Amino acid sequence: MEQSRIRNFCIIAHIDHGKSTLADRLLEVTETVSKRDMAEQLLDSMDLEREKGITIKAAAARMKYVASDGIEYELNLIDTPGHVDFAYEVSRSLAACEGALLVVDASQGIEAQTLANVYLAMNQDLKLIPVLNKIDLPHAEPERVAAELERVVGFDRDEMIMASAKDGTGVTEILEALVERIPPPQGAAAAPLKALIFDSKYDAYKGVVAHVRVFDGQMSGRRNLKLMQTGSVFEPLEFGTFSPAMRPLPGLECGEVGYVATGMKDVADCRVGDTITLVAEPAAEPLPGYRQAKPMVFAGIYPTDSDQYQELRDALAKLVLNDAALVYEPESSVALGFGFRCGFLGLLHLEIVGERLEREYGLSLLTTAPSVEYHVQTTANETILVDNPADLPDPSKIAVISEPWAKIDVITPSRYIGQVMELVTTRRGQFLRMEFLEAESDLAPGEAGVLLEYDVPMAEILVDFYDHLKGSTSGYASLDYQLTDYRPARLVKVDILVNGMPVDALSLITHSSNADREGRTLVTKLKDLIPRQMFDVPIQAAVGGKIIARETIRAMKKNVLAKCYGGDITRKRKLLEKQAEGKKKMKRVGNVEIPQEAFMAVLRLRE
Repeated sequence: MEQSRIRNFCIIAHIDHGKSTLADRLLEVTETVSKRDMAEQLLDSMDLEREKGITIKAAAARMKYVASDGIEYELNLIDTPGHVDFAYEVSRSLAACEGALLVVDASQGIEAQTLANVYLAMNQDLKLIPVLNKIDLPHAEPERVAAELERVVGFDRDEMIMASAKDGTGVTEILEALVERIPPPQGAAAAPLKALIFDSKYDAYKGVVAHVRVFDGQMSGRRNLKLMQTGSVFEPLEFGTFSPAMRPLPGLECGEVGYVATGMKDVADCRVGDTITLVAEPAAEPLPGYRQAKPMVFAGIYPTDSDQYQELRDALAKLVLNDAALVYEPESSVALGFGFRCGFLGLLHLEIVGERLEREYGLSLLTTAPSVEYHVQTTANETILVDNPADLPDPSKIAVISEPWAKIDVITPSRYIGQVMELVTTRRGQFLRMEFLEAESDLAPGEAGVLLEYDVPMAEILVDFYDHLKGSTSGYASLDYQLTDYRPARLVKVDILVNGMPVDALSLITHSSNADREGRTLVTKLKDLIPRQMFDVPIQAAVGGKIIARETIRAMKKNVLAKCYGGDITRKRKLLEKQAEGKKKMKRVGNVEIPQEAFMAVLRLRE
């Protein structure tokens, strides 16, 4: 199709603002999918996506639409993930488009992820079409949200479209706006091939299937193609487009969105953001913006049954085929046995991988407390990367430890400013700025939305920060974060000793000012979780060689005098001394079994 009749766009929104439902209505109205095949959240193919109401993997669909001018247009929709963990995938999907539908919930208004996506889209020079969704809800406030968009983003009131993706209101206006407002692709068909990979997945028969947008040139036939960043060369097996099922085509023209089956066996060889070109006539330089996805959160995954270790290894190998951002390597723990140290893009990514391993592969798993990657400079002037507290060198060999910091944006009703500030301050947050998103007069007093920006150590927001934020703001606050830099800090490793033996899986890295409190809290929790033995079990928290907290699980008592119904006192004393000797021996050779709940106690230190 002529480039002038092609429109490439994506839908960006905060979680649960109706992005996937709007995609369903667009597919339905354009008759891309027949009514018989229609299903809710059609582009969300995974059960987890449907259950959680979020988009995890990017998806694409080509639609044909006859506009009011009587001309048929080709609309290429790229449905992007909405969560901050997948911000890089979102940025590459935006780079593959000329425009975007910005969907905002008419009842909830602008949220942190909305602004983050707006800034990403503006950086890519995309034409934004604001859509106020869910206007059919009884508590919707489209006028208030429209005023918010005018003031914060700078949209004109007349360019906003009022819609309800659920009942189809405004969908035709959205399609007309896509045709009228979004510019067509501007690539050169005669230039050397340049195609951007915005997603990839593994197919058992076709190898890695790369989702691409052709910027210059065209691809067809069996001519060898090359990935410009990794240098991999392959012969294409198949070209095609999504409708939304894969539909083979002879090739892809300049400006089009589709897929190319590479035959490769590893998704890591075909990374998101790479540029495809012809081996015979290569492009001079790749498309900008490529970077390798870097894990930010690390956790140990262990099978609760040691016999499932090989099954866990096979399951991770299969998951990596479809998820290039997941990294793993074998590790062993004295307490937990053999498992894997895995790297994730964020906490949601960790949760999704854990759930998929348990559901799809029938594994029973134990996940250790997540941690971040620290940069440790030793006294020998070497820099080592540490993502597992057990790997931290001896304190005498450490010169400086640097931890990752993130910039967080919190949007909350103004009446909760105090609670949010108190929460972030307790997490060592540094205040940057505060901005009111709308005038107080537009709403009831105290109801203005407020944007708060802070710098916070990444480790402080990893585990329970979001839960506490939602709890302290009655669920109204929204959060977005972005990794900024590494800063030196006074960090220490808190070791937990059970019966005098260190349990590596329970150790944690924390700021020296929090070490005493977190050590005391953890040993108190462990005292309640570890079952009683026939001997006293001391639980200690230590920093270096210094014990900072201790609790003792008292021994279970057995009445050895029950069989003594008479006789001399020496007989009773002899039995008691024999019992005491036995308990001493048990303590020397006894094994304390630590239940799974104990390892989860690290996650609940601040409760």
